[in-house]
Amino acid sequence: MEHIRINDKLRLERVKTDMAPVIFETINRDREYLKKWLPFVNYTLEMSDTERFLESVNNNGKDEIFSIWYNEEFAGLIGFKDIDRVNRKTEIGYWLAQKMQGKGIITDCVKKLCRYAFQKLKMNRVQIKVAEQNAKSEAIPLKLNFSFEGIERAGELHEDKFVNLKVYSLLANERFED
Repeated sequence: MEHIRINDKLRLERVKTDMAPVIFETINRDREYLKKWLPFVNYTLEMSDTERFLESVNNNGKDEIFSIWYNEEFAGLIGFKDIDRVNRKTEIGYWLAQKMQGKGIITDCVKKLCRYAFQKLKMNRVQIKVAEQNAKSEAIPLKLNFSFEGIERAGELHEDKFVNLKVYSLLANERFED
């Protein structure tokens, strides 16, 4: 699916290489804000880095990444990471531009992508991992009734130190709406 309509203000569009300028400009503008929780920001120094990322996503078959558009303005990225079709499980990852925070955008997008994962992709399990101290990101799985499974110790490298990740999951037969 190329487009997913969330509501009258919000839509998702499968990422394409020609989106690199708007994605890179957002990362560059919000670099200090984003790098606290997103390790890739320190490695996204030129537009060509974003172009390579988009090309790899569209060619690897294990990720489905969507751009988020709020009132027709680019807001961030969300998508499925490491889709395991044999075991019917995936992980949702996301980031949002600083000025788009606090509008319920990610909650609405995650809710819609969970439905998409369970109904269209026939997944049985969706997980979300968040850094231990990232309360804003952790609010999403908590609000949507994901189950806390535990801590992935030293699960992600942030600058020069490893941080623990909290792992949340939702199964296809569980209720996830608030």
